Amino acid sequence: MDSGVFSRIVVSTDSETYAEIARHYGAETPFLRPPEISGDISPDIQWVEHALRFLADQGESYECFSILRPTSPFRMPETIQRAWKAFLAEEGVDSLRAVEKCTEHPGKMWVVRGNRMLSLQPLSPADQPWHSSQYQSLPEVFVQNASLEIAWSRNVFEGNTIAGWTLMPFLSQDFEGFDLNRPFDWVYAEHLLESGTAQLPQVRSQPFKR
Repeated sequence: MDSGVFSRIVVSTDSETYAEIARHYGAETPFLRPPEISGDISPDIQWVEHALRFLADQGESYECFSILRPTSPFRMPETIQRAWKAFLAEEGVDSLRAVEKCTEHPGKMWVVRGNRMLSLQPLSPADQPWHSSQYQSLPEVFVQNASLEIAWSRNVFEGNTIAGWTLMPFLSQDFEGFDLNRPFDWVYAEHLLESGTAQLPQVRSQPFKR
């Protein structure tokens, strides 16, 4: 909300509890996500299309949308503003996605088949394979993080895709792209806060209580 970018903030969830929390902090929950598109491996396109079509049926159509996942605690309003400005300034793109330089290079990754390994990246030169090279000598590779995505809604309605086919990078800075996925991530996030290395966005609402 503090970014000033969005005309509407909608939370898609299949949980009434999470919907209640979202409303407490100022978001809208005009629907609950159907259980058949709420599984652990349900593709994002399913719930994004459901949300956009539901809103369109209510007379609310939007030219573009952004996905802000709740697992990125250090994404700031300024992060969103910077991404939105970059997206609007770039012609000929379908979407923007947050990325950061990878620390674990795919050139050193393997697919295990029984008692054998196959390099995940067959592109490395035969005379000096990437898996046996120093990180500094490898091509720069970026990995997406979950902090934000911005895309034109036509991708969803015309191509059944969130990202489209022409993506632009948004290089997240510092801990903007930090993602909470494992218990260790939570411990590390607390350390970052306690040490003053990272900070959370300001929350104007009182803490949610049931």
